[in-house]
Amino acid sequence: MNNITLLAIETSCDEVAAAIYNTEKKLLSHAMFSQTEYHKHFGGVVPEIASRSHIVKINGIVSEALEKSGKSLADIDVVAVTSKPGLLGSLLIGVSFAKAIAGSTDKKLIAVDHLEGHAFSACIENDIPFPFLCMTASGGHTSLYRVTDYGKFETLATTLDDAAGEAFDKVAKMLKLGYPGGPIIEKLAGEVGFEDFFDYPRNKLNDLMFSFSGLKTAVLYSLVKKGVYSMEQKTLLTDDMTLKKQVASSFLNCVSDIFVSKISKALHEQRDYKAIAFVGGVACNKFIRSQIQQKVANKFNIPLFFPSPLFCTDNAAMIAFVGHYKAQRGEFSPLNFEVY
Repeated sequence: MNNITLLAIETSCDEVAAAIYNTEKKLLSHAMFSQTEYHKHFGGVVPEIASRSHIVKINGIVSEALEKSGKSLADIDVVAVTSKPGLLGSLLIGVSFAKAIAGSTDKKLIAVDHLEGHAFSACIENDIPFPFLCMTASGGHTSLYRVTDYGKFETLATTLDDAAGEAFDKVAKMLKLGYPGGPIIEKLAGEVGFEDFFDYPRNKLNDLMFSFSGLKTAVLYSLVKKGVYSMEQKTLLTDDMTLKKQVASSFLNCVSDIFVSKISKALHEQRDYKAIAFVGGVACNKFIRSQIQQKVANKFNIPLFFPSPLFCTDNAAMIAFVGHYKAQRGEFSPLNFEVY
């Protein structure tokens, strides 16, 4: 295939998304429906609600992506779909839909790893030189990758417990700030000048691995010690916004310092990196991006890349990008591939 037009589908969690990608014209369209409003009441994603919503929305989202691109299903050569990791019920909706299209229209099919999608998401809009160091931070994953070519990357480190985005959500819930936690924590931290009031403990691991469970616990115990959090009732006992802003700002500084420390260590350990990519939902955080730029990229004289906010969170454009280079290499999947 020389000029490939590809349909990509992403349903790994609570977003259902579709994108159309072409070899010559690159990303033609992208459509997405986010269920954030559905899950706010629960303080996190409810798998059953997520999968049921995908059933209702997926046909319309795929149709919207096709319409925006000016293409029809007949113009599509390859269907790419997220196959792992994620919520099993959600994944099955997207994979079943993709398999139905591929099987009924005799199109090529490609299963895409969601994490590979994130790892290359900054490449959608940027020409990033290899090798580059990729920091992925989202609600479900926090990892460092050494990326040497399209589709070729080595995991250097992951999280031992909570992912960074998950820690944001849990601390926000602890403070009664709502869901998702990342945007509101950054907003409140900005209102007190992003100062570090409480100096929460940084990750003391000597290797590149991450751990955010201890930070979450440190925030909890500090609130208990102040007498503003009840362990018995599992609830915050105050509406003091000044305190909430100070906690949010201190927490954000701590997460940022951990990222800066780990990225710096990785760059010290292997000196041939030509760029840094910061991707995933947490990469929307402007404060953390600025800290990585100032304290790492500028220090090492190395460029920092990150996706547009739309491509930081779960999206089909990144699945399309990965699916496309796999299609160029003839790396197709059988119709009966597993979902896990």
